[in-house]
Amino acid sequence: MKFVDEIEVSVKGGDGGNGMVAFRREKYQPRMGPSGGDGGRGGSVIIIADENVGTLIDLRYKKNIAAKRGGHGQGNDRYGKGADDVLIRVPVGTIVKDADLDIEIGDLTENGQELVVAQGGSGGLGNIHFATSSNQAPKKSTAGETGEFKNLKLELKLLADVGLVGLPSVGKSSIISKISASRPKIASYPFTTLVPNLGVVKVSLDESFVVADIPGLIENASNGAGLGIQFLKHIQRTAVLAFVLALDETLENDLLADLNILIKELKNFDEELPLKPAIIIINKTDLPQTADHIEILKKEYGDSDMKIIGVSAFTGEGIDKLKRAFADEIFNK
Repeated sequence: MKFVDEIEVSVKGGDGGNGMVAFRREKYQPRMGPSGGDGGRGGSVIIIADENVGTLIDLRYKKNIAAKRGGHGQGNDRYGKGADDVLIRVPVGTIVKDADLDIEIGDLTENGQELVVAQGGSGGLGNIHFATSSNQAPKKSTAGETGEFKNLKLELKLLADVGLVGLPSVGKSSIISKISASRPKIASYPFTTLVPNLGVVKVSLDESFVVADIPGLIENASNGAGLGIQFLKHIQRTAVLAFVLALDETLENDLLADLNILIKELKNFDEELPLKPAIIIINKTDLPQTADHIEILKKEYGDSDMKIIGVSAFTGEGIDKLKRAFADEIFNK
């Protein structure tokens, strides 16, 4: 299924039904008192967070969503039927914005959470409400209210405890496949990961957490270069960042410089991101050249709060230690 994390849609609540002007009529009796019923309520448009939905793709071709209007009132004190609400199911983590006012109107972070985005109009009043001692045969009723209309922008931000961030081809997908049951596409070329991947990591019977792997960043990603800018928002909710570093095919790239690129791009996108708790993961410890880079990074960041953990997604070395480090950051803070 194609991953879609932003969509614009127009929603319209149903209009209320009109109230009725009617009078009781019985055989051999003159016209009696008012009997016009009220109109029914128009349906509302409601967005519901559903953990079984993973993308906004179902809304791609539904640009206009409207609820039905309520039924009109009828004679003999009969009220119009209320219209059914229209339910829109979206992934947990969806932010709903008023596109015209550019304001957030809801953040659906829990399964089953509901947000009424277009209220249906109330039904109009029938003439049974307007009888008085001086006017016992009123010919007055009211029209139903117009349902709300909004242009919305829906934006999905994945809910994950840990966000894996790295340049292309550093092994993020391989790492998430080692620590969880996630099986992302893995290949020996850049930008294998084209959409975020989620994996659930079980450390013990009582400890589990969710890891998100976003497509690789490159320098100037925060300005639109590469794929990263499209998905950086998905790590804004994470509790812990994991910077994944690795030697490339030349074995000559500078891991410290790579880390500084990542930190710079995150800061340019959202200056709060680099302030999150973070772990530095150095992949490919099975390569002897990696050891020198680990020492350089320890000298630079050894006195900081960031842990530095060496792993090999190829051999599995350090994977259990990494899982434990994630759990400590998440559950012991």
